[in-house]
Amino acid sequence: MKNNQYDVCIVGGGIIGCSTAYYLSKLDPKISITLVERDFTYEKASSTLSVANIRIQFSLKKNVEISKYAFQVFESFETDMSVGDNVSYIDFHRDGNLFIRKNEEELSAKQDIDMQKSLGCDVQWFSPNKIAEYYPLYRPENYAGGSFCGDDGNLDAYSVLTGYKRKAKSAGVNFIQDEVVGIVIGKNEVQGVHLKSGSTILSKVVINCAGAWAAEVGKMAGVELPVLPTKRQVFVLDTAVKPDNPLPLTVLPSGLYFRTETGGLIIVGKSFSDDKVGFDFTWDRERFFNILWPELADFVPAFDTAKLIRGWAGLYAVNSLDGNAILGEWPELRGFFLCNGFSGHGLQQGPAVGRYIAEEILGRELSLDLSIFGPKRILEKKPLSETGLV
Repeated sequence: MKNNQYDVCIVGGGIIGCSTAYYLSKLDPKISITLVERDFTYEKASSTLSVANIRIQFSLKKNVEISKYAFQVFESFETDMSVGDNVSYIDFHRDGNLFIRKNEEELSAKQDIDMQKSLGCDVQWFSPNKIAEYYPLYRPENYAGGSFCGDDGNLDAYSVLTGYKRKAKSAGVNFIQDEVVGIVIGKNEVQGVHLKSGSTILSKVVINCAGAWAAEVGKMAGVELPVLPTKRQVFVLDTAVKPDNPLPLTVLPSGLYFRTETGGLIIVGKSFSDDKVGFDFTWDRERFFNILWPELADFVPAFDTAKLIRGWAGLYAVNSLDGNAILGEWPELRGFFLCNGFSGHGLQQGPAVGRYIAEEILGRELSLDLSIFGPKRILEKKPLSETGLV
């Protein structure tokens, strides 16, 4: 591109950045787009280090609608994102999600189910007896029951990410491996970015898709974002007793979650309010033995005999205001768009968010209005309510 000038510059090449690049190029094939990513191995990308769960079960209506669109996209993703002989096999397994509820949570859970059903979602209330019938290894008798959606499931996050990247690249999007170290600003508008390599990209639109690094990129533009890079740990077990059938992602009221993985293994994790903030990717096996395993074995007694196979840590880009995405143009800086603060849900929200931001930038009619997540609420400190965060 002449003089390193583009119509749009995307900072961050994870699932959100690549989805946005794809939708921009799809909606306007003539637009010039460059995407800057520091590491195309995606070794520390949040999506590729996640448990890759896709679910409809949220309490905020817009989050449910976002997931509905993701389901629609992933149903035909392998065909839609193919480029020549290259096909992104995302291996979408719909084993369901089961949220276990305490007695005092039953009413609100059933209200959420009613809302989800009103949007055409197939969500059911399972009594403790029904939970035990479907999943005989569980011991749910001390709970009110649980909400179950069989359409929820898991997929290959890396294939989704690279599928969007490959398709965007085939449409002419320029991908650069480099690091943004500064935002060029003039007259209350962005004018481009400075790169660590020493070059400058000129652009009237800059999109912050930097994931856990979002606050750092925001500061370059004088924008304070309440996005904290928060360590989350995941553990993989080989249990002595194997379930007869795949287990859904099961979430206990405490936040502990587990599901079956390929090879009959079990994935376990839990978020804590005091999880470390910072760019730390170490994992602690004692955390599993001392805290998670006793709770897991209490709910699934058959898992009291197991071997810890491995573990890993990734980062949630936690929006400390309300845990929901921050989407749209920053009110005080023209051309600076935000796609940040997904708090662990970026993979499943990537399709709808990429499409929305593309439509906003191009001035197109909105397929799904996500202005409720606009950044003005950050300035006004007006949080949205979402009880379905994990």
